[in-house]
Amino acid sequence: MPIYEFRCQKCNKLFESLLTSSSQAAHDEVKCPECGSRKIKKTISASSYRIASSSSAPLGKPLGGCASRGGFS
Repeated sequence: MPIYEFRCQKCNKLFESLLTSSSQAAHDEVKCPECGSRKIKKTISASSYRIASSSSAPLGKPLGGCASRGGFS
């Protein structure tokens, strides 16, 4: 079940909602927790992961995919 980020078009509140499906019907059920409005817009949120600075990859050079590390080819 993905978590989506929404912005209310009425009060401008930014909030997240866990949806059981990515269908339009599931989206239509979401309402703003602040004002209760269903006039919401899905937003593009920042990624929730971060690459650690202590990585074994050489600085400034991309890894080149899984194959370069002995993974899938």
